Amino acid sequence: MKKKETIRKRIWDNRKQILEGIKNKIFQTDSVEEISQIRLNICKGCIKYDDIGTTCLIPGTQPCCGDCGCVLALKTRSLSTGCPLFLWDKILSDKEEIEHDILNSENHD
Repeated sequence: MKKKETIRKRIWDNRKQILEGIKNKIFQTDSVEEISQIRLNICKGCIKYDDIGTTCLIPGTQPCCGDCGCVLALKTRSLSTGCPLFLWDKILSDKEEIEHDILNSENHD
């Protein structure tokens, strides 16, 4: 499989978690930001932390994880995502994330 096809497949396969990270980056809450900061601090201490961008799945999106290539600004905000090196766990299942979104949207109406 070509590199671009592999990148597209990885993005497609992880689209729910990517969109969750984007949503949580745009519509920030104190609790998610606290979790994201804790996770990012753990990432910064990892040998796979890439703040230059040489291992990013999508160029120019650093800092990223040198193991999976994910954008850390999004990955650390996705509560249904865990670290591929098991340095931090996912907090919610996909179903729980949907319920979390519904509850938060009701509280903001």
